[in-house]
Amino acid sequence: MTGMVGPTIATVIPVLNEEGHIGKCLESLIAQDHPADDHIILVLDGGSSDNSKSEIEQAITHSQQINGPKIELIDNPGRHVSSARNLALSLVPHSVTHLVELIGHCIVPNDHISTRMKSWQKYELQAKENNSTSLGALGVKVLSREGVLGIFESWVEGALSSPLGSGGGQFDNFSSPGKTRIPAFATHLRSAVQEVGGWDDDFISCQDSDLSMRMIEKGYCLMRCPETTVSMAKRTSLTRWWKMGHRYGFWRTKTVLRHPKRISLREYAPWFGLVFSAVLFALSSDYWEIPVVLYGVVLMVEALRSSIRNRRISLLIGIPICLFMLHTSFSIGLLDGLLRKGKASSDR
Repeated sequence: MTGMVGPTIATVIPVLNEEGHIGKCLESLIAQDHPADDHIILVLDGGSSDNSKSEIEQAITHSQQINGPKIELIDNPGRHVSSARNLALSLVPHSVTHLVELIGHCIVPNDHISTRMKSWQKYELQAKENNSTSLGALGVKVLSREGVLGIFESWVEGALSSPLGSGGGQFDNFSSPGKTRIPAFATHLRSAVQEVGGWDDDFISCQDSDLSMRMIEKGYCLMRCPETTVSMAKRTSLTRWWKMGHRYGFWRTKTVLRHPKRISLREYAPWFGLVFSAVLFALSSDYWEIPVVLYGVVLMVEALRSSIRNRRISLLIGIPICLFMLHTSFSIGLLDGLLRKGKASSDR
C-alpha cells in the first residue's frame, strides 16, 4: 500500500433512518488508530426521514476539525444496500484497493481498520500458500452492542447467539479463522468485486450471499477471522423481528435458485418437521405430536441454557418466543420467495 497517492481503504456505510446510531458509528471510525489519510468513509443515505443526516454532518465537521478521515455524505437514490455499495464502488478514488462493509447501527474498536488490514495480509498469504488462490473477502466477528440491553433486545441477542438461531451466518459465534461462504461485515478486494460485476441491485437482502457465491465461482477464497469485531444493535420490536425473518427467508430462496450450492439443509429443518408431523397426522398416527413436542422441548432447553449463562430469567420466555417467530417467519419467507416475483411483501 506504500507509494500510492490517496486513501487505499474505503469504509462504505448504507443508511436509512439510523438516528441515534450513525453518529456513534462514525465517531468510532473517526477514532481509529489507522492513518487518517489512508482511509475514506462513504455514507450513502437512502432517503432518511429522521435526523440521520444531521448526525452525519456533525461527524463530518468533527472529523475535519481534528484532521480525521474524510467522510462523504452521498444520496442513494436506489435506497437499498446493494445500490449504495455499487454507487460507492463507482465513486471511491482509484487509489482504494479494499472496501470495508459496515452499517449505520454498529460501532467498532479503535484499532479496527488497522487490525483488519494486518489480518488481510496474514490470510492473503495463507490463501496463496494453501489454496493457490487470491483472498477476495475477509469477514469479522459480530458482537452485541455495548451497554445494558433492553428486555426484548436481550431476547433477540439470545436467539441469534443460539445454534438454533444463527444459521451459521453473520451471527455465528466462531472462535477460529477459516474459510466461509458468508463473511460478515467483510473487507473486500476492490478488484475482485469489480471482476464479478459488483452487487446485484435486484437483491434487497442477501446481496452479500449472492456476491460471495459469484466470487467463489471465480476462484476467490473467502475467509473470516476473530481478530477484530463489530458491535451491532439488534431489532427492538417483535414486528421488526418478524419482518427480518421473513425478508431473509424470501431472499435466501432467491439466492439458492441462482446459486444451488448455497443451500443449507439446516435452514429447512422447520419445514422438514412440519411435513413429517403432517404426514403422521394424515396417516392417523398416534405419534404425530412427537415432533411438535420435541421441538418445544428443544426450545425450552435452549432457553434454560441461555438464561443460566446470561443470568437473565426473562430469557426463559423470550428465547422460545423469538426462536419460534424466527423459524416461522423465515420458513414462510422461503416459500414466499419460491412463489412470488419481485420483493418480499414485508420488506422494509
